[in-house]
Amino acid sequence: MSTMNISLPDALKAFVDQQVNVRGYGTSSEYVRELIRKDQDIQRLREILLDGASSAATAPVDAGYFQGLRDRVTQRTGS
Repeated sequence: MSTMNISLPDALKAFVDQQVNVRGYGTSSEYVRELIRKDQDIQRLREILLDGASSAATAPVDAGYFQGLRDRVTQRTGS
């Protein structure tokens, strides 16, 4: 694991300390790691949504589509 040092204004440092205490993080590093992971998730979701928005249109998804999915699952599971 690598180390990164950051400088924060007093007000931000106080906010981080408060979040660590209120949310039950062990350290400010845990809190910052969680923020970065959430930001990564947002970036991935944005990419997925943009990929979907720019993809070619497909057949409409309706009740028949979902029934076909149920039928395929039933066939595979033997239920």
